[in-house]
Amino acid sequence: MNNWHELTALCETCGCSVQYAEPLRDHTTFRIGGACGAFVNVNSTETLRRVLGLCRDRNYSYTVMGNGSNILAADSGYAGVVLHLGKDFSEITMDGTRLHCQAGATLAKIGKFALEESLTGMECLAGIPGTVGGALYMNAGAYGGEMADVVVSAEYMQPNGTVVVMSREEMELGYRKSVFRGNEGIIVGVTMELRPGKYGDIKEEMDSLMGRRRAKQPLELPSAGSTFQRPVGNYASFLIDQCGLKGASVGDAQVSVKHAGFVVNTGKATCRDVLELCDFVKQTVLEKTGYQLELEPVLLGDTVKG
Repeated sequence: MNNWHELTALCETCGCSVQYAEPLRDHTTFRIGGACGAFVNVNSTETLRRVLGLCRDRNYSYTVMGNGSNILAADSGYAGVVLHLGKDFSEITMDGTRLHCQAGATLAKIGKFALEESLTGMECLAGIPGTVGGALYMNAGAYGGEMADVVVSAEYMQPNGTVVVMSREEMELGYRKSVFRGNEGIIVGVTMELRPGKYGDIKEEMDSLMGRRRAKQPLELPSAGSTFQRPVGNYASFLIDQCGLKGASVGDAQVSVKHAGFVVNTGKATCRDVLELCDFVKQTVLEKTGYQLELEPVLLGDTVKG
């Protein structure tokens, strides 16, 4: 059991809020997950630096969370500190056609900002339910576009608190991957280059893509978005559908009947339910098609125990 008095005092000094034994299900789009040790709403780069320093000095485990849209949290929770980069860390500023965004800004907020400034390039990303930091971390994309198309540079904080600027060329961006997935740095800011456009055209494209998303994806149910990565030469949803797995379920975890690429929470699904269902899907697809599917969501906590 950690003694959180120092963290409480530090957060008071920094003017940021902290909750203890906070249910992760309240902060993930899957609506799954037990309690974390501490949930810190980061409000500045300096706050992040100081909290990281305390975690390092006291040997607290920590993790970073944005909108929780690509996370499957364990039923037993996470004993460490969750550094939440959300609405308190979401400022957007503009310099010509470049947008400088704090990591907690959602893609929807950035898309709306770009629309209001008649800047094009964010249309395919604006419907993704995540923050820009999380989106760059995994090079998120949709409808033929991805973060790699618009990012210019990023600021990230190393574990020792030093902030470094990295160019797009250094990020090793590929399908759902980046150098950030292995360097232990925390993305704190992202700079994107957009292009001048016409408000009406941009809005029409955004509305069209959102309409397609609503029509084809099970947005009415909690999920972590696409559950499986796209295998080389095929599509996970096609393979799962081909194997007759739409509607397959374990507990309240279900392969969406609307889009086979999504595992959804139809009620009170547990992490264990989701993992058991995903294992069944992976095994069936492998046996019937020869394709090895890989999970896309990040697993948080001891998911072996559920």
